[in-house]
Amino acid sequence: MKIQSVKDLEQIGQRYQKNLYIPEGVKVNVGMASCGIAAGAQATYDKALEIYGANNGIKICQTGCIGFCEDEPLVEIFGRDKPRVVYHHITEDKIVDIIEAYQTGDFVKKHILGQMKDPRSLLDDDLENPLTGIDLVDGIPVFEEIPFYRSQVKVAMRNCGYIDPDSIEEYMARRGYAAFLSALQEMKPSEVIEVVKGSGLRGRGGGGFPTGIKWATCAKSEGRRAVICNADEGDPGAYMDRSILEGDPHSVIEGMLIAAVAIGSSNGYIYVRNEYPLAVKRLVGAIRQAESYGLIGDNIAGTDFSFHIKISTGAGAFVCGESTALMASLEGRVGRPQAKYVHTVEKGFRNKPSNLNNVETYANVPAILLKGASWFGQMGTEHSKGTKVFSLVGKIKNTGLVEVPMGISLRDIVFNIGGGVPGKKVFKAVQTGGPSGGCIPERFLDLPVDYQKLTEVGSIMGSGGMIVMDQDTCMVDVARYFVEFLKEESCGQCNPCREGLKQMLEILTRICEGDGKEGDIELLEEMGPMMQKFSLCGLGTSAPNPVLTTILYFRDEYEAHIKDKKCSSGVCKALYHYEIDEEACTGCRVCSRKCPQDAITGKKKEPHRIDQQLCIKCSICYDVCKFGAVVVK
Repeated sequence: MKIQSVKDLEQIGQRYQKNLYIPEGVKVNVGMASCGIAAGAQATYDKALEIYGANNGIKICQTGCIGFCEDEPLVEIFGRDKPRVVYHHITEDKIVDIIEAYQTGDFVKKHILGQMKDPRSLLDDDLENPLTGIDLVDGIPVFEEIPFYRSQVKVAMRNCGYIDPDSIEEYMARRGYAAFLSALQEMKPSEVIEVVKGSGLRGRGGGGFPTGIKWATCAKSEGRRAVICNADEGDPGAYMDRSILEGDPHSVIEGMLIAAVAIGSSNGYIYVRNEYPLAVKRLVGAIRQAESYGLIGDNIAGTDFSFHIKISTGAGAFVCGESTALMASLEGRVGRPQAKYVHTVEKGFRNKPSNLNNVETYANVPAILLKGASWFGQMGTEHSKGTKVFSLVGKIKNTGLVEVPMGISLRDIVFNIGGGVPGKKVFKAVQTGGPSGGCIPERFLDLPVDYQKLTEVGSIMGSGGMIVMDQDTCMVDVARYFVEFLKEESCGQCNPCREGLKQMLEILTRICEGDGKEGDIELLEEMGPMMQKFSLCGLGTSAPNPVLTTILYFRDEYEAHIKDKKCSSGVCKALYHYEIDEEACTGCRVCSRKCPQDAITGKKKEPHRIDQQLCIKCSICYDVCKFGAVVVK
C-alpha cells in the first residue's frame, strides 16, 4: 500500500493502536537497545520467545530504551483490563516466573520499577487513556511519579521504549508521519520554516544554532540542496543519538523529510558511526519500510516531491562530528574541518547548499509541527526552548538517559533524577558538553541548564553528555584525560590546536607524575585563551574548557600536586599512599584478605597496618573498607 494522505496513516494507526495499547492477551515488551542487550536483555528475550513463542495468548515483543539504563534489563508486561507494569533487572532466569505470576495477578513487587499511569505519547491528544478504569495496584510505585521520571518531558524520546523500533505501523499508531504529510500537502515550505523558527528550536548537536534560521538560509541558496543527519556521536559517555536511532528511527527520518520539504531537497544522508551496528540495522530497516509505504522515494503521496536517503558509516573519528569534516568524510575525503568563511548552508556537501542537523534536532521536528510552535516554545527558557536529552553517567546512582525541559537546575538532574552520588561519597563536580566541556563545581548546582548559563561558568551544552564526579576524582587527572583524548582526535591542521594540546598534555602529565613546577598553572592559563581564539574549528576552540575550569574552580588541587606533591583524591599514584586510621579500624581483616600483595598485617579485632614497600596502590583496601579506616595520605 502506498500512502496518499493523513487519512491513510490514521487508518493504519488505528489498526495497530489496539495491539499497542490494549492487546487481546498479554504483551511483553523487552528493552532491546544496546544498553539492555549489554545487561543481558538478548538472553531474556530469547528465553521468553523459546517458552511463549507459540502461545497466541502471550506476545513477546522488543522495544527501545526507556531511559533507566541502570536498571536494565527492563521488561514491561500488560494486558487487557490489567495494569502496565515495568520490571527491572529481569534476566533470563527471572522472565518466565515474572510472566506466569503476572497472569495470575501476582505482580512480584520486589522486581517492579513501577506501574504506568498513562502510556500515551504527547502527540496522542485525541486518544483516550487506555488505562482509564483500571485501578492502580496498592504498594506499587506509579512509573511516571518515581524520581527518575517525575521531572522528565519526552519530546525527542516520546516513542523510545513504547514502540517496536522495527515496526513502522506502531510508529504510525502514535501519529507518526502525520506531520510530514501535513507539511507536504497542506503547507508551503516557507510556512514550515516559520513554524520551526517560531518554536525557538536550536540545534541539539552542540552549536545551538537556531534551526529555523539555518533552514531558511539553506532554502534561499541556489543549487541541489542536501539534508544531512549528523549521527556521529563521539563524546565519551554520550549515547543520546544512538538510543533514539535504536528506539525510534522513524522520528529522525520524518524530521529529515520535513526539512527536505522546507528547503526543497530530494537527497538525504545519515552519517552514523560504524560502532553503532544496531542503530545502523534499525535505520536500514526503517528506510525500507518507509519506502514500501511510499513515504520515501519518487512522487511521494502523489505529489511531485521526491526524496531518497542514503546511510554512510564513519570510521569513528571524533572530529567528523564537526560539520565540514563530516561532509568531507561523506564525500570520501579525509575528514578534516575547513574554515567557515563560507557556510555549509551555502556551499557544503559536494559544494552545494547543505542543511545539517543532528539526530535529536530532527526527532523534535514532527512534534513541533503537530503541536505547534507556541507549545514547544513555552517549555524551557527565553533563549533555550523545549527539552534536552542528557546522558547521565559517572559517579551517579541512576545512570541513564533523561529528557528534561531547558532551564531545569543541575541539582535537579544530579540529585533528584540521578539520585546523587552513591554510598557516602561527596559530590565534587559535573562536566557538561562532552570532552570539551567544563567541570562545574557544587556551588553552581542551582544553575539553570541552558546554552547561555552554561557558557557563563565556562562550560557548554554540547550534545548532552553529563559526567558526575565525586570526592575520589582528581580534577587534574580529569583535565589530563580529556586533553589526551582531544589530542588523539585532533586533525592536526592548525598550530593552536595541534601544538597547544600537545603542550597542555605534557604539562598536565608532568604535574600528575609529581614533576610539576612553579609557573605550570599560569602557562596553562595563558595557552587556553590562545587556543580558543585562534583554532580552526570547534574542537580546538573548546578543547581548553576542562583545563581552564578545573584551574578556575579547583586550583588548590593543582597547587597541592605541584607544591606539596600530594593528590588528595588518591588517583595520581606518584603523589599519594594509603594508611590505616587505627582509631577507625575494627580489625575485621577484610582488607588484609583482599590485598593481592599481602601488604596489610594485623591481628583480628586489632588495628591493621600497610607495608608501604609492598603496597602497589591498587585501591582494593580503600574500596572494601566499610568503616572509612583506609585513608589517602
